[in-house]
Amino acid sequence: MTESDLRTHATEIHEQFSDQLQIDVDDVVERLDTLVNDYQVPISEARRSVVNTYLDEAGMDRDQLGGGDGGGNEQVNVADVDAPEEWVDVRATVVELWEPRADAVAQVGLLGDETGTIKFTKWSKSDLPSLEEGKSYALRNVVTDEYQGRFSVKLNRTTTIEELDEEIEVGDDSVEAEGALVDIQSGSGLIKRCPEDDCTRVLQNGRCSEHGEVEGEFDLRIKGVLDDGEEVTEVIFDEEATEELTGISLEEGKEMAMDALDTTVVADEMRQKILGRYYRVRGPTFGRYLLADEQERLTGAVDADEILIKARSI
Repeated sequence: MTESDLRTHATEIHEQFSDQLQIDVDDVVERLDTLVNDYQVPISEARRSVVNTYLDEAGMDRDQLGGGDGGGNEQVNVADVDAPEEWVDVRATVVELWEPRADAVAQVGLLGDETGTIKFTKWSKSDLPSLEEGKSYALRNVVTDEYQGRFSVKLNRTTTIEELDEEIEVGDDSVEAEGALVDIQSGSGLIKRCPEDDCTRVLQNGRCSEHGEVEGEFDLRIKGVLDDGEEVTEVIFDEEATEELTGISLEEGKEMAMDALDTTVVADEMRQKILGRYYRVRGPTFGRYLLADEQERLTGAVDADEILIKARSI
């Protein structure tokens, strides 16, 4: 990444802390440069790391950053959210609510407008009113976030929520792909994720890239590759989709790993069940991946040698 690009990010971070810390833009540039160019950390993760450092120095919570009362924010469509750490206003319908994985999260789910959908998180300490599925709201002063190409918005103590009388229709931003499942990539099967609040990073050798060594929480995932004969599509199946695809539940996966004293047996078993079969998958795209919301088994199978050749060529 060029110094000009780094300086743009650094200036934005500097403005967030200008009232709390005596920091120099050049210092921010140097920190970002070390992470991005020396350690090959993605800029979104580098920004998050640097911001967290300054938050600790200032003794601040993330939801105290910038943004004021939201009066000067840009109102955006959810499909236009394409950068982290920005304060914006959105008008959207609550499409779906999920069960929060941490006590610090009051609500988590999916917001949608005419342009598509986006994940949202509402912090418990924000003390905001509850959102209801199917209702539309004007949400002012929310902050954008990003992880592995997937953008989201966070509702914090400075966010204001206004229920709307109008109904905001939700557009469909899903895409569809079908083909033979020719590869199951590493990082599939029984994995462990970081247990820290709102962090879903997959652990590598027991370490989270942001929180260091942690006691992870088990999850199921498949990172697969569909080949229709002309192009390949990389697909991520979450726990629910993985169980539907393979018939292996999270508890069964943990039992299999415990019996074998090896977590890799879960991915091996999944390969036996699904590799070489045809599927139609539908869902939104995040980065280079299609996230499977719907899936359907199609008839047909491919030659095992052909699968191996294709898998090795990807």
